[in-house]
Amino acid sequence: MQNPVIHWLSRRAVVTTALFLIALLAGCQKIELEKAEGTKLAWDDLRGQWVLVNYWAEWCKPCLEEIPELNQLNKAPNITVLGVNFDEVKGESLVALGKRMGIDYPMLVQDPGPEFDWQRPVALPATFVVNPDGDLLEARFGPQTEDDIRALIGG
Repeated sequence: MQNPVIHWLSRRAVVTTALFLIALLAGCQKIELEKAEGTKLAWDDLRGQWVLVNYWAEWCKPCLEEIPELNQLNKAPNITVLGVNFDEVKGESLVALGKRMGIDYPMLVQDPGPEFDWQRPVALPATFVVNPDGDLLEARFGPQTEDDIRALIGG
């Protein structure tokens, strides 16, 4: 027969270890995105607002057409636009390209899609619309207008 004190200590150790691992894994779930200029953006900080993750490329004419619309949307207090360069341009080259194209919203160094199990778009431009709870509402293809997005999100 097992000593009740040892049994209690063993059970407590298992529970404590399990709680520690759960806390550790929960801490790993925090997603940080790196912006083109090198600063970090915590995904959790975007909760409570609409997020538009827009995939674009320099050679994509429809991408160029929607930039002014996305710039305008990004000025709204309840909307954040994040740009993802489809050709994976990074660093100073990405910053310079964004300036040359007139992009005023934050650009990300890498595609955040794998963090959320999103499929990489096969057509551009692509805009992933994320609701204020952090859930993907839909993926849209083709150039978006401010009116289109506002009609979708109800504002």
